[in-house]
This record gives sequence, C-alpha cells and structure tokens, in this order.
Amino acid sequence: MNMIYTVLRNKAFINLLLVINIIGTIYGYIWYEAQLEATEPYFIPFVPDSPTACLFFVIALLGLRLNRNWGLFEALAFISLFKYGIWAVVMNLFTLYVEGSIHWTGYMLIASHLAMAIQGLLYAPFYRIKGWHIVTAAVFTLHNEIIDYVFGQMPWYGPLFKFMNEIGYFTFWLSVVSILLCYYFGMKRPRWKLTL
Repeated sequence: MNMIYTVLRNKAFINLLLVINIIGTIYGYIWYEAQLEATEPYFIPFVPDSPTACLFFVIALLGLRLNRNWGLFEALAFISLFKYGIWAVVMNLFTLYVEGSIHWTGYMLIASHLAMAIQGLLYAPFYRIKGWHIVTAAVFTLHNEIIDYVFGQMPWYGPLFKFMNEIGYFTFWLSVVSILLCYYFGMKRPRWKLTL
C-alpha cells in the first residue's frame, strides 16, 4: 500500500497522467466530431461523455499537483470516469457479442476506458469530497441520462441502436452505482495526505 501511495503522489507520475488524460480528452472530442456536428447547440455539453470525464480528471489532477482539493471536480471525475469507463467496456463487449467481431479500435477503447475507471478509483483516497459535491455531481450525471435516453443524445453505437431502451436502463443503474461508489471511496474510506 505504501508503494502505491508513493507512486500515485509522485509529481512525475501525476504529470504523466496529466499528459495522457489531456491527449485522451482531445482525442475523445475529435471522436465525437461527427455526432457533435449533427447535435443541436444546447445539447452539445452533454454529448461527449468520456472526454468530459477525462477533462474533469485533468482539473482534479491539476488541483492535486498544486496541493489543492477541488472537491466538486473530484466528485465529477470519480463518478464520470467510473461510469463511462465501465459503460464503454460493456458496450464494446456487447457489440462483439452482437456482431461477432469489433474493429481494433474497439479493443483500444476497452483498454483505455478500463484504465479510466481504474484511475478514478485509485485517486479517490486523495480527494476531499463533501456531501454537496456528490449531490451536485449526481444531479449532473442523472440529468445527462435524461438528455441521452429521453432526448436521444446517447453516443452513436450503430449496431446497438435497437437495444437503446435496455442500454438506457443499464446506464441509469450504472450511474447510481457510480454515485454510491463515489460516496464510499470519496468520503467514507480513510483519506491519504495530499502534500507532494
């Protein structure tokens, strides 16, 4: 445990994660480019899910790098990294099941999104999340479900479109689990010292 703690609070390691997540954020917004071009402007903030999760984590990491805690962004990062990390893994595996194969980028998305979920969990002991941070992040997260599955702004996964009701139901409960995990790991578990 001491070795994990030492690695996670290492400045060089945090800088590496910042670079990786900034690149991932930019790539993610580019990946959503076609969908964003076809999206009404007022829905745009709620469409690019995974890159926005990475952006929240970049902001949270910048706070840690400055020996500061920005609890709201930490809560948003935790919930969205875990939720969209697991969601993308499941959707790509479901595509593999439905289609019988996926493009190599599907495997890349599985690996990168699993890493998203893991990094969100690993940094939770450094966070200083308060109740109002979780409530605000939870409202944002559940509101995003409504935008996605009531107003039809969910990510484009062509072969899975016919399963949108089931995917929406799964995504709602994944959001609930992510919020509860944020409460447990972000508030109830012992905190680690922040100073780098």
